[in-house]
Amino acid sequence: MELYCLEKEGGSMAKIYIVELEQAEREQLEGMLKKGKWSARKLKRAQILLAADAGQKDEQIAATLRVHVHTVERTRKRFMLGGLEKGLNEDHRPGGKVKLDGKGEVVLVALDCSEPPKGHAVWTMQMLTDRLIELGVVESITDEAVRLRLKKRA
Repeated sequence: MELYCLEKEGGSMAKIYIVELEQAEREQLEGMLKKGKWSARKLKRAQILLAADAGQKDEQIAATLRVHVHTVERTRKRFMLGGLEKGLNEDHRPGGKVKLDGKGEVVLVALDCSEPPKGHAVWTMQMLTDRLIELGVVESITDEAVRLRLKKRA
């Protein structure tokens, strides 16, 4: 596994991540492809690394595996900077901030259990959403987020 800096036309320097797998890494990747019990993304990354090790150009790998060239470039880079595990796996993606905390959820349940506005037989998700914003419980929230919170409570 080596990192090379090659000179581009015009004299500027560009980092090129050239994948050179060790024999054990190559065997591990080939074994993964034979068994096929991993996620499709992980298998695709294994194919990218093996093709890159074989000396194929990014455009050729992308066309063969039906992925974008950027996917090939990122996979090469991740492998070079973090090794085989980093090259095969995704980084953790933390979710967004929770908009409806415990107190907000209590207000939501209380609203849902209360009498609906005049002219309506039941609370709709959109009416609950609008009421939560009206009361200042949240600044903004979608009716889908409200639905999921109520479903969780049921």
